[in-house]
Amino acid sequence: MELVKKFLRGLFKGLDGLRKVLHLSLLLVIFGVIVGGLSSSIPKLVNDAALVIRPVGEIVEKPSEDAFNRALAEAQGRGTGETVLRDLTDAILAAKGDSRIKTLVLEFDEMSGAGQPTLDEFARAISEFRRSGKKVIATGLGYSRDTYYVAAHADEIYLDPQGRVVLEGYERYRNYYKSALDKLGIDINVFRVGTYKSAVEPFIRDDMSPADREASQAFVNSLWETYVGVVAKARGLKPEDIRTYADTLAPQVKLAKGFTAKVALDANLVTALKTPLQVEERVIALSSKDEETESYRSVTIKDYLRVVRAEDKNAKYPDSRIAVIVGSGEIVDGDGGGGVIGGDETAEVIRKARLDKDIKALVLRIDSPGGSSTASEKIYRELLAFKRTKRPIVISMGDLAASGGYYISAPADEIWASPATITGSIGIFALFPTAPRTFDKLGIGVDGVGTTPLSGELRIDRPIGPDASMLLQSIIEHGYEEFLARVSLGRKKTRDGVHKIAQGRVWTGRDALRLGLVDKLGSLDQAVASAAKRAGLAEGKYERDYLETDKTFAQQLLTILEAKAVALVIKTVGVEAFGGFGFGTAASLDGPTRAAVLAARRDFGPIERSVSRFNRYAVPGQIYAHCFCTPY
Repeated sequence: MELVKKFLRGLFKGLDGLRKVLHLSLLLVIFGVIVGGLSSSIPKLVNDAALVIRPVGEIVEKPSEDAFNRALAEAQGRGTGETVLRDLTDAILAAKGDSRIKTLVLEFDEMSGAGQPTLDEFARAISEFRRSGKKVIATGLGYSRDTYYVAAHADEIYLDPQGRVVLEGYERYRNYYKSALDKLGIDINVFRVGTYKSAVEPFIRDDMSPADREASQAFVNSLWETYVGVVAKARGLKPEDIRTYADTLAPQVKLAKGFTAKVALDANLVTALKTPLQVEERVIALSSKDEETESYRSVTIKDYLRVVRAEDKNAKYPDSRIAVIVGSGEIVDGDGGGGVIGGDETAEVIRKARLDKDIKALVLRIDSPGGSSTASEKIYRELLAFKRTKRPIVISMGDLAASGGYYISAPADEIWASPATITGSIGIFALFPTAPRTFDKLGIGVDGVGTTPLSGELRIDRPIGPDASMLLQSIIEHGYEEFLARVSLGRKKTRDGVHKIAQGRVWTGRDALRLGLVDKLGSLDQAVASAAKRAGLAEGKYERDYLETDKTFAQQLLTILEAKAVALVIKTVGVEAFGGFGFGTAASLDGPTRAAVLAARRDFGPIERSVSRFNRYAVPGQIYAHCFCTPY
């Protein structure tokens, strides 16, 4: 018996020792992961290299996915289906004065598109790079409307002999759900102000209203005119040359027996027809040859940014900073998340800027169709608090700054927009679905009693009552007057003057300038420079500080650990382990095919987004300032 006890005690000690060793090993692994995650090696940048810009998916102001999903995509070796605009412009402008970079190479086969103002920011950076005397080479199997807008600003544009240039113009088509909702027995009760406030039309009509058709045709025409003018100027052509090419492409290609590349060449849209190998030879001549790869020496944008941002860590003017806050996506209540503007989160960042005395001005970059009125009001109030500190606020509008996006622009000292920015849409709405017909079809009766005229009037199984309708419409009308008052105050206009150009009407930046809704047309850089000037800062004697919500060390660490764990699993069992989570569709595709898949996701996305918006908007008592005005 004593022998058994000794054996068990020895076994227990052995197991306890093994436990301690395993715990220590685990701690060492975690420590290694932390160190590896928080510190990454900086790539070595070769001399006489070409900086290769290869945008993937849609170009966006901010990532639409959260940090973990982006890290997961990186761990799987796939892109997120989008490229951040700031990364593009930062890399190109840094390369302008970098003696190690000899050439800029633009490859567009994986880019699916962007709004025209976003493309314009991209193109402006390319034009600035060209002022250094270095060459910009654009290459691709084909160019769409959006990719060609950027490519047109290159010194040389090369098209694969089997490629094409298709300038499809702008359109605005939406899905309409009234008949479908009727079949389901669902009634959509709408409360709105504004002849042109068409955000709710998909739920109450089967086609576009005459007012919406008028406004939509006006702004897509304006976008196309701006596009034609910019592209023609960049290529040294006349605007009618671009229009003729777009209008007659089909018959011209037929005459050319399907040789689309030759049609583009004959129209002077491209410099020459070259295969990828021939393009490589041209870039080698402009930079240098990599003997190992038999191609040109190059650096990717990802590696280049790691180098230049590491070299530029120390601020030269820490006590003279211009805060830049990027608000991208729909405006929602709460903290938001990837791809949306959270009212609480954005207000917190603005407050952070207000409390920092070294921040001399605030630039709010907006790319938003609007959304929740309450969230917009929170942001508006925090901007007013910043303004009371006597420091300037400048708005820079991106692709969209409409409805709620314009609401939060109202307190600014100055508003900048692109000529193609979609803005205005000053109006609000509310909707509430009821489905008494559905209950009737199911044979379910509804009856009962209440204590006030509003009792039971906001139930989904009963028709909305007259008192509830009166209440909601009154709230909407009051909200519209509040909207007009904020714009009147900020723009120094009369209420009636704003009302005349409001009513939910959408305007392009060029029209908004004429109407006094914006002050100047230009880029984010110009808006920042203007804010600095208003703050009394000398040119170049300030820092641009992009502010975001502070994340705790624990939050950052958790994201790193999760991503590292995923990477380990992928290395161990393969990417297929994550196939069930829908991550693999576009990852295995390359080049134009992948770009087409990403573009298709964008095109089919409106149905999914409409359902999501409906879920958010169908809340009794909530009002929204939203514009469904994105052109494709």
